[in-house]
Amino acid sequence: MEVVCRRVGVAVDFSACSKEALRWAVENVVRDGDHLILLTVLPEGHYEEGEMQLWETTGSPLIPLSEFSDPILTKKYGVKPDAETLDIASCVARQKDIVVLMKVYWGDAREKICEAIENVPLSCLVIGNRGLGKIKRAILGSVSNHVVNNGSCPVTVVKHVE
Repeated sequence: MEVVCRRVGVAVDFSACSKEALRWAVENVVRDGDHLILLTVLPEGHYEEGEMQLWETTGSPLIPLSEFSDPILTKKYGVKPDAETLDIASCVARQKDIVVLMKVYWGDAREKICEAIENVPLSCLVIGNRGLGKIKRAILGSVSNHVVNNGSCPVTVVKHVE
């Protein structure tokens, strides 16, 4: 019998709500043999050098956790991961028999996360919710709401509680 590994995606922007989503995914969804894919989306910019320009349309290749912990590599992609997020990912990689990978996109987070669901492809996605009020959500738009309504895999929204 063939063992199929799941690809569990977690949208991270290194904020408190994305760390809560990552913790929740690690405690409730991720199991031995899974691939944990951390997705981060940076705003579009005019990049003149480095991997950002090369991978602007398709997103970066999948980056192993060991490489993503390297500050020189993260600078190439324009990402500034925080120590707590890396620690959560490192701990779960050691405690469970999983592979942790990062994929970086540039552009509109709503669209790029939906693209990642299709292109990686993801078995499921966990995303945080900033807890915007109705007015701010109407003006700014909700990434989690868009992904729930347009994503092609099961999406779990972890509400941020202050």
